[in-house]
Amino acid sequence: MSSKIFLFKFVTLGILGSHIVHVFAYNLNETGGLMDVESTMLALGTKMPMFNLLGIDDKNYTNEMFDNKKGALVMFICNHCPFVKHVNEEIVNLSNEIMEQDIGVIGINSNDSSQEKYAEDSIDKMREYSDALGYEFPYVVDEDQSVAKNFTAQCTPDFFLFDSDQNLIYRGQLDGSRPGNDIPTNGESLRKAIKSLLENEGPISDQLPSMGCNIKWKIGEEPDYFLNLKN
Repeated sequence: MSSKIFLFKFVTLGILGSHIVHVFAYNLNETGGLMDVESTMLALGTKMPMFNLLGIDDKNYTNEMFDNKKGALVMFICNHCPFVKHVNEEIVNLSNEIMEQDIGVIGINSNDSSQEKYAEDSIDKMREYSDALGYEFPYVVDEDQSVAKNFTAQCTPDFFLFDSDQNLIYRGQLDGSRPGNDIPTNGESLRKAIKSLLENEGPISDQLPSMGCNIKWKIGEEPDYFLNLKN
């Protein structure tokens, strides 16, 4: 699948029983919607970029949190994106499982919540979402968006798995499920990569990009790798 930008929005069709019925409406017009983009697929073997980020618990988290771990999972997520909402249950299940296996996990929100339309991604809302969803991993704010840029993170969700030496061994999708495609959300792709890590088998060959809402960049500070999608 290409990295061409698509736009989507929720359209409420009506109410069926007690359920509000939504569909995604896609078009190629670059107005009035959110951008649906894919992972940049950072080169395997890349050393984990350094970070020092404030968490919703008012503690700072750095790469050192992964010292002496069997591996590390870095997830770029947010509160408002339908693609993240779609996989949140599996994110919680998978992260809880692998933390028990001595793999470190962190969730990073790089969205610019200072823009009123993205206020749902504020740190106060992050605390609410984390509590409601049962996140056990640190959930941190990339306020200046430098960490997202150093990872070349493109979308939410975007997943990066590193080995015990903090070398990248997997990047891309959680699984093939997307809102509305009826594929089960089971973490299949990422789970295969984690299994290979734990069994010392190296990177898996089948790595597909994640897809989701674009990171909400500060106006005028968008990275070239995002702007190049429009060309």
